Amino acid sequence: MAKPMTKTQLVAALAEEMGTDKKSAGAALEAVSAIITREVSGGGAVTLPNVGKIYCRERPERQVRNPATGETFTKEADKVVKMTIAKALKDSVNA
Repeated sequence: MAKPMTKTQLVAALAEEMGTDKKSAGAALEAVSAIITREVSGGGAVTLPNVGKIYCRERPERQVRNPATGETFTKEADKVVKMTIAKALKDSVNA
């Protein structure tokens, strides 16, 4: 498996793709990240065309077991961030 792209590499690739400098590309990336964070934490969802949909899902209260001790206890309801991958991205990976 290839190493994941770092933020620095992503900013450089974004700057090259946009035909702009790294500072502007970094600001654009930070702005997109802030928008996604704000929207998802507020209970909404964000769809990135040809990439996927990022959303928040609530998990109900449930019984869990500590594997070390075998103790069973109730875990409170919580929220988790999920991402559904777009068909276009899946198809491009499998092509």
